[in-house]
Amino acid sequence: MFTSGIEFVRPNERGEYEVAEGMSATVFRSILDYYNHGVIRCPPTVSVQELREACDYLLVPFDASTVKCQNLRGLLHELSNEGARAQMEKFLEELVLPLMVASARRGDRECHVVILLDDDFVDWDEKYPPQMGEEYSQTVNSTAMYRFFKYIENRDVAKQVLKERGLKKIRLGIEGYPTYKEKVKRRPGGRSEVIYNYVQRPFIHMSWEKEEAKSRHVDFQCVKSKSVTNLAEATADPAIDLPPAATVDVDLVAPPQPQHLLLQDNEGDPLANPDAPA
Repeated sequence: MFTSGIEFVRPNERGEYEVAEGMSATVFRSILDYYNHGVIRCPPTVSVQELREACDYLLVPFDASTVKCQNLRGLLHELSNEGARAQMEKFLEELVLPLMVASARRGDRECHVVILLDDDFVDWDEKYPPQMGEEYSQTVNSTAMYRFFKYIENRDVAKQVLKERGLKKIRLGIEGYPTYKEKVKRRPGGRSEVIYNYVQRPFIHMSWEKEEAKSRHVDFQCVKSKSVTNLAEATADPAIDLPPAATVDVDLVAPPQPQHLLLQDNEGDPLANPDAPA
């Protein structure tokens, strides 16, 4: 932990190293027996998984020669996980990685691999190939790898290994794979239909890109308001609420009408208007 060159722990402000934080005293006491007797005896109150995680943290070897446990099922389960991890690393480097590199050289961003048996025979009709779900499906013939992926626990470990190697969109399972042509049926109209023999085989699907088939431009969406039923009103400028203004009552009075001046003499007879044209 302190001499490997990897910073598993860091000192605090006083230069002290705090280790085994969150680890129970029972587990820590059991691991100390490894330095005294070379063997760790798992207490009955401690799960094997908890003990294994503590050994991984303290860099103590966890195997059948160093760990003695009454719960053999739990012990063998953890040992199988360790073995599956090592086996998956080997399969990845020797069998899967070359297929991934071949896909990358074609410009692909993902890889779909079907694991076949060593004696599986694949013979497709060139004129009537089977309809595959994956366009660029690849195969690897390995009975050992086929047996490895039969167990769901091994598939979980394999998925974790692929995640740790930085791969994305990981899918593991079992699917039907066409091997050879069984017969040809003639449909009305002269169309031919080829019947293939399918076998159930494990598959691995992974990608080395974070995003797939997504544009990098911003998509703007017009969201219709719940309170407005007219789309034109929803896209129009919002109404501005003005403060109430003072109101003044104004009486509308008709404009004064022009008045005519009537000139009269002393006897009451009308006189001529001097402003009138002659």
